[in-house]
Amino acid sequence: MGLRERILADTKEAMKAKDSARLSTLRLISAAIKDREIAARTGGGDEAGLSEADLTAILSKMVKQRQESAKAYEEGGRLELAERELEEIRVIQSYLPRQLDEEETRAAIEKAIADLGAESIRDMGRVMAELRSRYAGQMDFGAVGPMIKDRLMK
Repeated sequence: MGLRERILADTKEAMKAKDSARLSTLRLISAAIKDREIAARTGGGDEAGLSEADLTAILSKMVKQRQESAKAYEEGGRLELAERELEEIRVIQSYLPRQLDEEETRAAIEKAIADLGAESIRDMGRVMAELRSRYAGQMDFGAVGPMIKDRLMK
């Protein structure tokens, strides 16, 4: 069962269970997917629809947006709104692949560097592109960039 089918099935389950918090988050996910499909069609994209990698990218972006919002709410003293954002993050993350831990991330970086024969900081873009293609949605690329930079500067 693909990601899109899982989301649809879970939306139906949430409706039956009257789980309004989960249902609203699943509807937000569905709306984001629909928006991206419409943008792809009107932008001259292919008619085949979005791939699993595209869906993972959408979900990753949604998590990042909610993390930023939760932080802003906490700083503003709106803890109830921050908690709601964190709940949405938990629901969205349940559809993302398992995140690699730091040790696995370092191993993936080493493997990508070795596979590409990267030797200097000039190769950083190629290494990042390789990791993005292999591990989309499984690592935080904001944290990976400095790790690659440190490794290539040795």
